[in-house]
Amino acid sequence: MVRPNGAHQKTRSILKSWGHEEKITKAIFPVAGLGTRFLPATKSVPKEIMTLVDRPLIQYAIDEARAAGIKEFIFVTSRGKGALEDYFDEAPQLEQTLRKKGKDELLEILQSTNMESGAIAYIRQHKALGLGHAVWCARRLISNEPFAVILPDDVIAAEKPCLQQMVEAYEENPGCMVAAMEVPQSQTSAYGILDVAEDMGARVSVKGMVEKPDVDKAPSNLAVIGRYILTPDVLRNLNKKKSGAGGEIQLTDGIADEIQEGRPVYGYRFQGQRFDCGSKSGFLQATVSFGLDRPELRDDLMGYLQHVVNDTRKAAE
Repeated sequence: MVRPNGAHQKTRSILKSWGHEEKITKAIFPVAGLGTRFLPATKSVPKEIMTLVDRPLIQYAIDEARAAGIKEFIFVTSRGKGALEDYFDEAPQLEQTLRKKGKDELLEILQSTNMESGAIAYIRQHKALGLGHAVWCARRLISNEPFAVILPDDVIAAEKPCLQQMVEAYEENPGCMVAAMEVPQSQTSAYGILDVAEDMGARVSVKGMVEKPDVDKAPSNLAVIGRYILTPDVLRNLNKKKSGAGGEIQLTDGIADEIQEGRPVYGYRFQGQRFDCGSKSGFLQATVSFGLDRPELRDDLMGYLQHVVNDTRKAAE
């Protein structure tokens, strides 16, 4: 680990004086959304259970959290999410069947989805009042310690998982941290946008955050995407329940309050490709990308895609 310089050591000392431990072992997964963009499928199937190739969206998020050292998983859910909760239970009958048939590889894959008893907690968000409200709902399970927030809709393909990258950066420079990526200026109104105080490459110091600004008023094109490392002070900020953009309680507003209080907030340019699986287009793109990444599927899928492209070209001539 890089030894912190004087300024970074001072920041660490300040955070310790507030009582914040540096080790991040808890993560909140806001999964209460209705998934209306994927109707009618989400009429009976939670969006987070929809699969990319053969793994549900939530499994990608869990695997990323595990790689970052997360031990406690907090799901903020809503009515109709029973299948999501069942997914992480053991399946004794299925395991026994696979074991009898000697399908050890499938058995190992199945067992990797099991979660240790007590590792998962489920909290209900009764009203859809925004991401900030969803995170706030989990406040009683977060003690005076930093925690992560992962949005399963944002699937990130990376050699080193995104949250692991952020945890390592956080250990060098404690403070609130949000994953960030450049987006076209024309799309800034769809994101929380960072107002950058200092650009240090992978990490930027943030002096402000604006939720879904008008394109001509966006302070930059550096957008916040669904990975966060937050201090418990953010939960206290959210306790004010201030309405922000869209009349919802915005997480970015709770983080922006930290800046106003003089506490450090950073944006982190992660290495990897992000797919917006909350949209149909992004979900399809992720399916193709993850399919091509699988050796046993690559040749057949690539051949099919080339066939489709050729047919499209011929039809356009």
